[in-house]
Order: sequence, then C-alpha cells, then structure tokens
Amino acid sequence: MPSDVDRGPGLAVVGTGFGCLTHVRAARAAGLVVRALVGRDRQRTAERARRFDVPQACTSLADALAVDGIDAVAVATPPHAHAPIVLEALAGRRHVLCEKPFARDAAEARTMLAAATAAGVVHLLGTEFRFAPAQAVVARAVAQGAIGVPRSATLMLHIPLLADPAGEIPDWWADRTQGGGWLGAHGSHLVDQVRSTLGEFEGVSAGLQCVSERAMTAEDTYTVHFRLRNGVHGVLQSSAAAWGRFFACTQFAGSGGTLWLEGDEVWLADRAGTRALAVPPDLAVRPPEPPPMEGLGTAYDMMHMSGIDFGPYARLYERFRDLILGRPIPADPVPATFADGVAGMAVLDAIRQSATEGSWVNVSAR
Repeated sequence: MPSDVDRGPGLAVVGTGFGCLTHVRAARAAGLVVRALVGRDRQRTAERARRFDVPQACTSLADALAVDGIDAVAVATPPHAHAPIVLEALAGRRHVLCEKPFARDAAEARTMLAAATAAGVVHLLGTEFRFAPAQAVVARAVAQGAIGVPRSATLMLHIPLLADPAGEIPDWWADRTQGGGWLGAHGSHLVDQVRSTLGEFEGVSAGLQCVSERAMTAEDTYTVHFRLRNGVHGVLQSSAAAWGRFFACTQFAGSGGTLWLEGDEVWLADRAGTRALAVPPDLAVRPPEPPPMEGLGTAYDMMHMSGIDFGPYARLYERFRDLILGRPIPADPVPATFADGVAGMAVLDAIRQSATEGSWVNVSAR
C-alpha cells in the first residue's frame, strides 16, 4: 500500500457487500487506511477481508473499534441496521459516514443526528452522486442563475433490474420494515438531488407499487408529485422492474431556460440557443472502476457492476478525510451530513404516508 495512504485516517467498514464493492475501494483511493471489516458471518467476512486486503476481519463493531488506529466508521449495512451501528460508533467518539437511506424513519434519523452533534465528530451521508460531474454541473448552473427562477423539475428512471422474478435480491430489500424497496434505494438519491439543487420540499402526493411478480412488502416502483417551499413543482418517477428499454429523464425548467441531462452530458437551452455545458476541472472525478466480478452475487449487486459510483464516492471520501483532518473543503459541492439525512427521511416519510392515505401530505420541517 502506498506510503501516502498509510498516513491517512484509519477506517472500519461495516458491511461486506456494498461495503467492499465500493466503500473499501473508494476510501483507499481517497487516502484513508481501511484497517477493519465488520460482518455478521465470520467466514464470509474473513474471505472478503482477504480478497480486499483488509487486515482485520471482525464480527462486531466493538471488536473493530478495539483495533489500533480506527478514527472513523463507514456504515454500509441494510437501512434497518444503521441506527444501532451509528450510535455505537458515536458513543466511541468516531467519525461516521453512513449509507442512505439514512434510517427507517425521520424519528430514528433525528436520534442519530442528536448523538453525532453531542459527540462533536464529523458525520456525513452516503449521497455520493452530489459529486457526479453531471449532477454537480447542473446544481452549479442553477445556483448561478442559468435557467432564471426555477419553476419545474422532472426526474425519471425506468430499468429492468428487478423485472425477472428469478433474479436474486437480498431478503431485506423486499421487506418494507427493514427499509427495503426502490424508494429508499433510488428515490433517496433523487430527493437529495432536488434538495441540493432546488430547495426544500413542502409537500408530496405519491403512489408506491410493486410492478414485478415478486412477493414483496416493499415497492419496486414509485411516483411522486411534489411542491417545494419556493414554489417549484415537479415529479419523481421510477421503476426498477419495468421490462424493456432503459429510460431516463432529468430536466429542470425555469423562467430563463432549461437544463437537462443526455447521458453524462449537461445541456442548456435559452434565448441564446442550445449548447452543452463543459465539466470544469474542479468537478471532474476519477473514471468508473468496476468492482471484482466475484463480489457480485445478486441482481441488486449488479447496479454497481459498472463502477459508476466509484469516482463520486472517492470524492466524498476525500471530503470526509479532509474534515477529519481539519482541512478546509470546497463550498461546492457540499457533502451531505446527518442533518440532510433527517431532511431526506422526512420527505420519504411523507411519501409513504401519502401513498398509504391517498392524499397530499405536507413534509415536516422539523
């Protein structure tokens, strides 16, 4: 391992799936030293630790925190397991980076935020796509007034990832009580994108459903109509179980123009015409780096097979590293904290309530 990496903060990664596929690799790329891997199954954890060159394989966070040089903890477990792990890490005064969706609900999220604030440590949320170049370019362009006053937003994605019921998924993913479902897995990213690009949610009207033939209590499809506090209206619509073509649309319209994505390209149309916006050097990230194929076991894992989250996550870990070391970080893009986790969970809570009640639901500001 390079000597400059050896001088970085020490990290324990909790979770042997996505924790290894992305967190271990991205954290190392950012200069953190991954000293321990934590999993429930002793044999699997030991095998994954060997495969990803992690020195210590542990079956409890307590064991990992006892390893010399653990400054921080990355939590990459299913959502229902986040709170106890995060609270244990915070009790040990460790810095924490936690995956999204942050919690099972906003109340649980607020408990974690309060504990992190009391501990006085760095606390970040795994909304890595704030650092994806196209998303970051759009957010900066909107902030700089490229479309005038924002008026509407459309964010849609249809993929056949879970369409075939024979495709394996983790048990927790199909279970709403464990934080499973496409709303948390994907919708939480879109909620964060809207919040960080346009502003805070005021209310939602939503529907959740299972399009596939799987026996699930969680959804694989969602539709959300929303209004922001600043008057912006929009829709979030996605299915992970739609047979056929891949379809994606991300578009923001305002009083002076419209921004949209075509793949990784950002386009702007206004009275001056239509043109692509370049990615400035400070928003560029490392290229995609696919994980080892033997680490991919389920249809859910296949979302990460291209490695598109590697570059954004490496940038997020760079911010985590610098905050731990007390270094200044750029103001744009700003990493999400546990406070953003609370705000995002309030939106997800409102979406689920709206889908259950069939009514418009205001998003709690607390």
